[in-house]
Amino acid sequence: MQRLPIAIIGAGPIGLAAAAHLQERGERPLMLEAGATVGANVRQWGHARMFSPWEFNVDAACRRLLESQGWLMPPAEELPTGAELVARYLQPLAELPAMRKVIRTGTRVTAISRAQRDKLKDAGRWAAPFRLRLQLENGREEQLQARAVIDASGSWQQPNPLGADGIPALGEAQLQGRIAYGLPDVLGAARERYAGKRVAVVGSGHSAINTLLDLLRLRDASPATEIVWALRGDNLQKVYGGGENDQLPARGQLGMRIQAAVAAGALEIAAPFPITRVAEVDKKLQLYSEEKWLRVDEIIVCTGARPDFSLLRELRLDIDPAVESARTLAPMIDPNLHSCGSVPPHGEAELRQPERNFYIIGMKSYGRAPTFLLATGYEQARSITAALCGDWAAARDVQLRLPETGVCVTDYQDDCCAEPALLPLEAIPIALAENPVAAACC
Repeated sequence: MQRLPIAIIGAGPIGLAAAAHLQERGERPLMLEAGATVGANVRQWGHARMFSPWEFNVDAACRRLLESQGWLMPPAEELPTGAELVARYLQPLAELPAMRKVIRTGTRVTAISRAQRDKLKDAGRWAAPFRLRLQLENGREEQLQARAVIDASGSWQQPNPLGADGIPALGEAQLQGRIAYGLPDVLGAARERYAGKRVAVVGSGHSAINTLLDLLRLRDASPATEIVWALRGDNLQKVYGGGENDQLPARGQLGMRIQAAVAAGALEIAAPFPITRVAEVDKKLQLYSEEKWLRVDEIIVCTGARPDFSLLRELRLDIDPAVESARTLAPMIDPNLHSCGSVPPHGEAELRQPERNFYIIGMKSYGRAPTFLLATGYEQARSITAALCGDWAAARDVQLRLPETGVCVTDYQDDCCAEPALLPLEAIPIALAENPVAAACC
């Protein structure tokens, strides 16, 4: 089984980093990407600007591999868009001969098991190779074997629903074609859909804030555009984040910018407005929250994402029932418990599953928690690949320092978090979050 490859599911930033680390150690990775290109999920929000600069967005092993072929690192302090992350980093990386030969695009993993052993079988389980079922673009099925599997498939394709209960709102499934999820390009490809319309943005995190700010810019050109911000709760101070206390300035500025817009009355606020039902009324969309309702033309849902475990059903997993991450990692990232705006260092030990040599890394490793940054995933990849290659000292030597948010999660009236300074709307540059909700605590 040593001659079998290590399969990596997903050719995004974290999957590519895992492949680079394995290649540095002389190992044989095989990357399986459902999309037509590397970074397929990143391309879907390519119009948006990240709030973390290049220095946090490039993995060390990937950088060494690229620079050995003459690549120049972008300026460390610059904030790339998703499209720039792909064009200036992921695509050049994927085009290197060492990477090109191990990447298979248009290949979706639909199931993983152990060869000739279902989940219930103990005998010889850990000696059996993994068996991965693949669906190709032409609809044909294949399968292959691997000695280990790293799931870096992310959660972008599994957006959380409109409904406030964690399940789709009544009527949501039937009206899904009229509802947008994630980060639509309201200033570009989706401009005509939203210009001059009454648009509700649902969500309280950075994706929602960026969408709202883009809609405000759209309204400058199309004054008939109306903007409604629907939030489940009514603690806007929590939503605004750490402001000038945030160690990623662009992340803090994002909250200050929307705070200024709200203070200026630039958009309508519906809060608290936990949505229970959506219906089509006179060709409009009507959102219901108990006895209250809103009528709009368009709805954009920015409520985060959740992992898809359907392909992992035959593996033995220990998943936290609330966070939906590895159970050991959950208390480190649970937004109900997490404190100080940073995540403790974690790697192979915290991501280990009962199914030996299987790991979930990257955004998917965080389950429903909203605090993931690329730098976190890169350290996960380094630690896990070291373990898979038998270098347990390196696997345990986990070092991760993330920029703090400067926000409190439990009591926003405490002195531990200063209220962000209120700046004029035009004084703060727009910046994008990499995930829907800020880390929070004090």
